[in-house]
Amino acid sequence: MVGEVNSLQEKEEMTADATAEAPLVEEVSETAPADVPVEDVPEEDNAAELEAQLQEKNDRILRLQADFENFRRRTMKEKEELAAVITQNLLTDLLPLLDNFERAMAVEQTDVEAFQKGVEMIFTQLREVLDKHGLENIEADGQLFDPNIHQAVMRVENPDVEDGTITQVLQKGYQAKGRVIRPAMVQVAGN
Repeated sequence: MVGEVNSLQEKEEMTADATAEAPLVEEVSETAPADVPVEDVPEEDNAAELEAQLQEKNDRILRLQADFENFRRRTMKEKEELAAVITQNLLTDLLPLLDNFERAMAVEQTDVEAFQKGVEMIFTQLREVLDKHGLENIEADGQLFDPNIHQAVMRVENPDVEDGTITQVLQKGYQAKGRVIRPAMVQVAGN
């Protein structure tokens, strides 16, 4: 019986020793290949592997840069094409006006009323084309001065109106689709 107890104690000690060594083997096996012992892993192979990974990352970065450059060029080309189409559409709409002006200039100008009526018709046609393309007048007369849409070129004293009120529009301002193309040139009251 004493012999059995001693053999059990020896088995437990051997098992405890084996489990204590096992984590070391597992830790080493994570960094080294399973079939190569830890002492046999040369540093050169590790360096070569790291260099290969670095080269792969560099190649990936170069491909991404090339893709981005191609995207940028393609986007620029699409913008230019879109601008050309918009310009073409506007010019196509303006061609009938050009034709009407040429006809008006070719006619003998003995009848002033008929000539004036023709110019008014052309002006109306021009306004319709510009309205179609989003051109709007900037309202200024009697409004409070707004530096975002008005350009003050004169200041006058006028006790009848509030400070900063526009008293006269010297040149109309225009905006298209919310963007100011030309600010209204105005005279502003200041007391």
